Amino acid sequence: AQLRYSVPEDREPGFSVGDLAKDLGVELRSLAARNLRLVSEGGQRHFQVNLAAGLLILDSRLDREALCGQNPACSLHLQLVMENPLQLHRVEVDVLDVNDNAPQFPKPEVVLEITEVANPGTRLPLEVAEDPDMGSNSISTYELSPSEHFTLSINTRGDGVKMPEIVLEKALDREKVAVHHLTLTALDGGNPVKSGTVKVTIHVLDANDNPPVCDPPISKVHLEENVPVGTLVTKLNVTDLDEGPNGDVEYSFKTSNNAPGKFTKLFSLDPRTGEIRTKALLDYEESSAYEIAVRSRDRGSPAMEGHCHLRVELIDINDNSPEIVLTSLSSPVQEDATPGTVIALIGVKDSDSGDNGQVHLQIAKDLPFKLVSSFKEHFSLVTNGPLDREKASGYNITVKAVDSGSPQRATQKTFYLRIADVNDNAPNFSSPFDTAHVQENSLPGTSVFSVSAFDPDEGSNAKLSYSILDNGMQDIPISTYFRIDQDNGTIYTVRALDYEQDKVFQVPVEVKDAGSPMLSSTAVVHVFILDENDNAPTVVYPSVPKGSAFHQTVPALAEPGYLVTKVVAVDADSGHNAWLSYQLQETAEALPFQVERRSGEIRVAQALRESEDPYRLVVEVRDNGTPSLSASVAIVISPEENSVQDFAKSLDVPKSSPKDTNLTLYLIISLVSISLVSCVMFALVAARC
Repeated sequence: AQLRYSVPEDREPGFSVGDLAKDLGVELRSLAARNLRLVSEGGQRHFQVNLAAGLLILDSRLDREALCGQNPACSLHLQLVMENPLQLHRVEVDVLDVNDNAPQFPKPEVVLEITEVANPGTRLPLEVAEDPDMGSNSISTYELSPSEHFTLSINTRGDGVKMPEIVLEKALDREKVAVHHLTLTALDGGNPVKSGTVKVTIHVLDANDNPPVCDPPISKVHLEENVPVGTLVTKLNVTDLDEGPNGDVEYSFKTSNNAPGKFTKLFSLDPRTGEIRTKALLDYEESSAYEIAVRSRDRGSPAMEGHCHLRVELIDINDNSPEIVLTSLSSPVQEDATPGTVIALIGVKDSDSGDNGQVHLQIAKDLPFKLVSSFKEHFSLVTNGPLDREKASGYNITVKAVDSGSPQRATQKTFYLRIADVNDNAPNFSSPFDTAHVQENSLPGTSVFSVSAFDPDEGSNAKLSYSILDNGMQDIPISTYFRIDQDNGTIYTVRALDYEQDKVFQVPVEVKDAGSPMLSSTAVVHVFILDENDNAPTVVYPSVPKGSAFHQTVPALAEPGYLVTKVVAVDADSGHNAWLSYQLQETAEALPFQVERRSGEIRVAQALRESEDPYRLVVEVRDNGTPSLSASVAIVISPEENSVQDFAKSLDVPKSSPKDTNLTLYLIISLVSISLVSCVMFALVAARC
């Protein structure tokens, strides 16, 4: 929005300029919450905001003449900034002139000379009075005290300045009156009217009766700014019809009300030739035109003078680069900001005029931002697409300002915009399925496996915590078997594991971040229990109490190879730990029996002796684990003459061949091979998944 107010100069501080709250349509109580503040475009602060009343008030007394000089329009440009949402308002305050300055002449007394032979109608230019006020408060007219010989003529210059001249109305006679004393009064148009006076003394002289004449009396010259020092501006064309010293003209500057004396610092005048040259660099931005008054005086006695008025108008060239002003910047900005979100308020200035002062802003096209024109010379930088902190955590934004001059001038300003993270990425495991192995009977607290997850967010949004889910896949909660370190994802055993009870566990692991809302993902770790030789073989046949022996009869005439009985044992372990072998414990005397190593069959090895004493055998069953575990059973074999064949005898077969003896071994090898192939295939499938 743009507001416009006016205030007379010389008002006391605290004077109310305008009701901001009403004109902006904002509730009074929200001004402080929205941090309404004033940003002046000038270096000096003249206004302030009364947040309690919502008013724009004066901070210091204004002097229009000091602020704007002779400019017809005097405006102060302000900027109001409000937040939540971020808004920028332009305020223009017109400073109104009051009649606080009286007209004043450069000198208290003016001495003029006129020859007695001057013809009626001869004009004597006078010094113009100066009044810093403008408009109707500036000089309105001049008045001359009554005189028999002189009247006052007022001419208006091209720039509107009234120039008083004394006009000879009646021929003079120096012998009657040699000196005339007049009073010139300058009046302004204010209310009440203010005035200033100067004493005018006119000396009547003889002889030199032709003054120098400037042709034309008022001229205009166009000159580019920044021309080299010493450039010829113009050469005055002045003629004097007199001869000799009376026609020899000398030139000098005459101050005027347009910055009195200032042009003498910028221009030089050759007193003999009338050439006007530059003696300093001219700046269009400082002043676009200069009014130069030149006095031409001859060397007659009395000397006569003429006046030339020259207006030098400067042509602007593109000698000022645009200026970029970053009024406000909202950094950081959330990565989920919607398109059109205001990021920064940018102003631009160019002291040149016309096309040289027309400025265009631009930024790189590959950025997710764009510039939107708010109003003249003010732009908003807004988002033009989605932001993703994980792809770009910040942007170096270079704003380039280019004017429309020839050649073009450009300025650029770079600022950094940081993108703030939001929790828009769930943590991810390196693999959704993992495989781990742990030895059975490991101590509680044994490290099993470490899962790892990654979250591309930052800060608390990337702080991860791990936990084990009880999803009912096991009969007993999985948390009674395993625990996980919530910080590093290491899985530990809670208690000793028994391969014979559980051979594999599926451990579901969940990872969560600390963002809001919280995001999570899961993975499954298959924990395989490795068997340990922790179970000794158990003899299931013959089944006898511990410390007792199994009694078996055998025919006294049994031949070698006769099957006496068979020892059957099992081992709760698996694999090599469950491979069993049978053997007879050594005794002091040789026994006529042998036991098959793999099958546990006890057979007659040689003819029995003729004795009625029974044979005592101890069969030891040993597994193939490390260390090897064993069990034994005692068997007492009694030979009998007419022994009836029992169940064990029914198993009597002729002496087995080596092929029959190794059948069990081949079967075990086949089973183990099939198991190994199955494990390898399972591992390959798991790896591909």
